[in-house]
Amino acid sequence: QVQLVESGGGLVQPGGSLRLSCTASGSIFRIYEFRTYDIDWYRQAPGKQRDLVATVTSGGSTIYADSVKGRFTISRDNAKNTVYLQMNSLRPEDTAVYYCRAARGFTAYWGQGTQVTVSS
Repeated sequence: QVQLVESGGGLVQPGGSLRLSCTASGSIFRIYEFRTYDIDWYRQAPGKQRDLVATVTSGGSTIYADSVKGRFTISRDNAKNTVYLQMNSLRPEDTAVYYCRAARGFTAYWGQGTQVTVSS
């Protein structure tokens, strides 16, 4: 069984910051270590499709959507089975439910999401 738990969401004013965390647990990580998974952050706003925000690969490379480049930073701590998304200079259009995904080969696991609302 695999569990991905996102945390750190909330209400923040435009220009503010939040740090999201995604912590993984489960027996699968005793077989395939967390460090061997690529981890993504996605977001989904009401009435819109789920979009990829950022990726950190098993090798530590990072990829960002154009809309968040220079504002968001993804990082991972393999010792804690955790990936972070530091979000700065937040805008109202960043409002969405944020999901993390762990992917290895053809297998992927999703978390339940955490709400981020950017509003004054």
